Amino acid sequence: MSLRFLAEYAENALLALDLARKEVSHLRYSHSTLFVHSIDSAWVLQLASREDLAEKVEAFVSRFGRLQDHIGEKLLPRFAALLDESPKSLLDVLAYAEKMEWVECAEEFVGARKLRNLLVHEYRSDAEQFLQALMAAREASEMLFGIVRSVEAQALVFGLADQSNNSRDAQA
Repeated sequence: MSLRFLAEYAENALLALDLARKEVSHLRYSHSTLFVHSIDSAWVLQLASREDLAEKVEAFVSRFGRLQDHIGEKLLPRFAALLDESPKSLLDVLAYAEKMEWVECAEEFVGARKLRNLLVHEYRSDAEQFLQALMAAREASEMLFGIVRSVEAQALVFGLADQSNNSRDAQA
């Protein structure tokens, strides 16, 4: 299937992709520095008294949520607009992205969004539930990285990667 894109939406899509790449880089860093620790229930219980560990968790959770938000609210809708699609809700965006194979499973993305809410609140009240959510978020991060890679591949198919590099060079 040959896809044609609407050039007038290319700049916004490329800006969203560039920001997604930066968000991925930040989340990868937090992911790699947090998960070098052996995280178990005892480790989670230390968060109340270990500001250094709590700060690592906060950075990971914040970056995890920020990348999710950016993917769902900016990146996927802007790439859909390139193809003259204008999904109205997040579920519509995800259904379209799944159809385009940018997202493997829309339900997994929605599940990862629910994890964020658990991560924000639960370590203060339920260490075991927080531990489970944190480990699930570790895996869900890989899904988010994969979505950005899929959208990057779509940009290459459209020949937009060259434009993206040129616009970054011009901004430097």
